[in-house]
Amino acid sequence: MPCLNEAQTLATCIQKAQASLLRLGVRGEIVIADNGSSDGSQQIARSLGVRVVDVANKGYGNALMAGITAAEGLFVIMGDADDSYDFTLLEPFIEKLRAGYDLVMGNRFRGGIGRGAMPPLHQYLGNPVLTFVGRLFFKSPVGDFHCGLRGFNKAAIMGLDLRTTGMEFASEMVVKATLHGLRITEVPTTLSKDGRGRPSNLRTWRDGWRHLRFLFLYSPRWLFLYPGILLMAVGLIVSPSLIPSPRVIGGIVFDIHTLLYAAVAIVIGFQAIIFATFTKVFAITEGLLPSDPKLDRVMKYVTLETGLLVGFFLFLLGLGGSIYAVLFWDQQSFGRLDPARTLRFVIPAVTALMLGCQIILSSFFLSILGLRRR
Repeated sequence: MPCLNEAQTLATCIQKAQASLLRLGVRGEIVIADNGSSDGSQQIARSLGVRVVDVANKGYGNALMAGITAAEGLFVIMGDADDSYDFTLLEPFIEKLRAGYDLVMGNRFRGGIGRGAMPPLHQYLGNPVLTFVGRLFFKSPVGDFHCGLRGFNKAAIMGLDLRTTGMEFASEMVVKATLHGLRITEVPTTLSKDGRGRPSNLRTWRDGWRHLRFLFLYSPRWLFLYPGILLMAVGLIVSPSLIPSPRVIGGIVFDIHTLLYAAVAIVIGFQAIIFATFTKVFAITEGLLPSDPKLDRVMKYVTLETGLLVGFFLFLLGLGGSIYAVLFWDQQSFGRLDPARTLRFVIPAVTALMLGCQIILSSFFLSILGLRRR
């Protein structure tokens, strides 16, 4: 149990957990990961015969990771020490763990949320939205990403190399367990109004943003790749139709200004796609994400040499278009030009130059990341 000034409820939680272990015939221990309590929580825990681990570094994730590391059991069940979860109802978790599951999540939406136990903003917006995002991004089977009551195989979770220090630790555990292919299941659990008698340590918008930020940072596909593909697709569809001449749709004239924005969409989209590649390779190299067979197959063909060939081809294409623009200007005695005419070949030429340079530079950078990756 992570603990920060839980003197009002800690004894109740410990006694419930002790009774549960005794009733179920489980040989186990209770570990309190204290994050610097100043209300005597440590003394209360020791007086009840449980082990206290003092965690100097602040943060929910720090406290939990220290407690998990110190735990000596094959299985670990974690839960908040504010009496919002019923530690007398641990049997479903133990059954699933003994059945071979690596992570057993409680689901408060299936088990029931007591009156006043969860702020409406969390119950109807925050938790459902973050859980939806997590399921969409990572294809996770979990229906309540942030339930604080969960059980797991200690060795399997320690193998995930969990690193976050704050409230987003809850999301990291589920995301990495999903990505690494651990066996995950859920059991209904209830959430009651906590017995603290003081405001929660949870900060709605700050902690909600930290969870959402984590989900995006661990999904280069949704953060970079998909938006990049969308932008490039729009640019590549619009540009060819405007290069020959303006287009009139529904009485609206689309001309060189639209062509310019389409070219910008191509460039930004391409940058987003290479950012997705860089992020994925770096994350795998550093052990933040597991290896990806699809990326491995692509990387067999995306080499420094192929990147240089494609990059130089686009660069020469853009250079040729630029030379044509200068020759056209020469025909006008280097005088004033009609932008509606000249920009139709200048914009594609400049776009090809930029893409060519980006591909060349990106190929070298990706090769450096690839050296570390191999």
